Amino acid sequence: MAGCCAVLRAFLFEYDTPRIVLIRSRKVGLMNRVVQLLILAYVIGWVFVWERGYQETDSVVSSVTTKAKGVAVTNTSELGFRIWDVADYVIPAQEENSLFIMTNMIITVNQTQSTCPEVPDKTTICNSDSNCTVGSTGTHSNGVGTGKCVPFNESVKTCEVAAWCPVEDDTGVPTPALLKAAENFTLLVKNNIWYPKFNFSKRNILPNITTSYLKSCIYDAHTDPFCPIFRLGKIVADAGHSFQDMAVEGGIMGIQVKWDCNLDRAASLCLPRYSFRRLDTRDLEHNVSPGYNFRFAKYFRDLAGREQRTLIKAYGIRFDIIVFGKAGKFDIIPTMINVGSGLALLGVVSGPSCCSLLIQTGPSSGISCTATVLCDVIVLYCMKKRYYYRDKKYKYVEDYEQGLSGEVDQ
Repeated sequence: MAGCCAVLRAFLFEYDTPRIVLIRSRKVGLMNRVVQLLILAYVIGWVFVWERGYQETDSVVSSVTTKAKGVAVTNTSELGFRIWDVADYVIPAQEENSLFIMTNMIITVNQTQSTCPEVPDKTTICNSDSNCTVGSTGTHSNGVGTGKCVPFNESVKTCEVAAWCPVEDDTGVPTPALLKAAENFTLLVKNNIWYPKFNFSKRNILPNITTSYLKSCIYDAHTDPFCPIFRLGKIVADAGHSFQDMAVEGGIMGIQVKWDCNLDRAASLCLPRYSFRRLDTRDLEHNVSPGYNFRFAKYFRDLAGREQRTLIKAYGIRFDIIVFGKAGKFDIIPTMINVGSGLALLGVVSGPSCCSLLIQTGPSSGISCTATVLCDVIVLYCMKKRYYYRDKKYKYVEDYEQGLSGEVDQ
């Protein structure tokens, strides 16, 4: 019983603290202070000021809708004089975070289901029926082979196929692009963002933007950085490319919308930042299958009720709207974690101490460390016997290089 009381008394009324050896040396002391200053600069400057380590962060949740506007005129042998509006060159009408605008095309009109000669190439040119195979369907064939060799024109014969006739001849892409006027088309990007952790939402059409301003503004990084209407030619130019060159065979452009918000400040300072980048790679030395294109058809019936179609191989630019960003707001937990990490770094430099335990045992040692530090402050600077306790805690060692010898135990 007496032993248990002694243990309890020791637990309640005794306090242990590590003893510290102070080395009086210019070199060691200066080196220690320099390293400590570097660590403080890193913790305060980088962790807290630049990276805002006192904040809880959240990633953006976004939705995007787009609307294109503009009119172009073409006059071709296949279609004659024609006006192209949004319903003609935006294909399909709606996509998710993306928009395709047709800038060039190869059109094959009035196709019907019948037989006709293939387009000449090294696999389809023939001299007789023996060069053609019945039922053949090559990878690049437009139909199914009939086994006949028929004239394609006055000088060339090709194998006949059962297909949509006449077959498409896409060997020559129109240059310049047929819809070169698309350079002046405009694109309205409407972007709504939400940070669920902070229940904060906003849109890129800012509260101070009026209807009259929205009808007249065009985005410019210097004069109108928050206008959500973009001229297509300016988008491509800001990415470092030529719109007219890109319009011939198509490509993919990225419209990047960055939302980095400090929610400790006013919500009006949370603003979108736009940038542009061409996403499809283009190697001028090995330019195999360049650009962006696909085919679609418009079907109808003639007066006799026979099904026909107009086949369009569409070249154009796909605009992908990429929204990213993060928001931060003050929170005590990341603040304490980063403060503890900073103390742990200082503890490593200062030698073995309770704070260095944070690195080895994690944040659970932080409570014990904090209690020890506070008790040391009270014992060494606040109590009546503070000088006595201070003499027992510190041991002073002089540097031999400075002409002193021995140890002074105070």
